[in-house]
Amino acid sequence: MAPKRNADIHSEEFLHRLMRRQLRLSIACAATFIVVLLGLPLANYFAPELMARRIAGFTLTWLILGVLFFPFVWAIAWIFIKRSIALEEEESKPKP
Repeated sequence: MAPKRNADIHSEEFLHRLMRRQLRLSIACAATFIVVLLGLPLANYFAPELMARRIAGFTLTWLILGVLFFPFVWAIAWIFIKRSIALEEEESKPKP
C-alpha cells in the first residue's frame, strides 16, 4: 500500500517519512565532510609537490586546513539546515 502524501503532521507516517528524508540528507552531508577530511592526507601522500605549492604565503595544505576548512564546514552546516527546513516545509504542505 502506497503512503498517503497528505498525512497529518502529527502522525507516525509523516514523522517516519520526514525522518527518512532527513537521514539521507545527513548521510550526504557527513559523506561530503568525510571525503574532504580524508582527502587532505591522501592528497598530501599522493601529490606532495602540489600540496607543497605556496599560495598567499601558505602551502596549499595549510591553506586548505587552516583557512578554508572552517568555512567549508560552515557551508555544509548551512546547506544541511536550509535543506532540512525545506524538507519539513515540503512534507507539511497539503498535497492534492
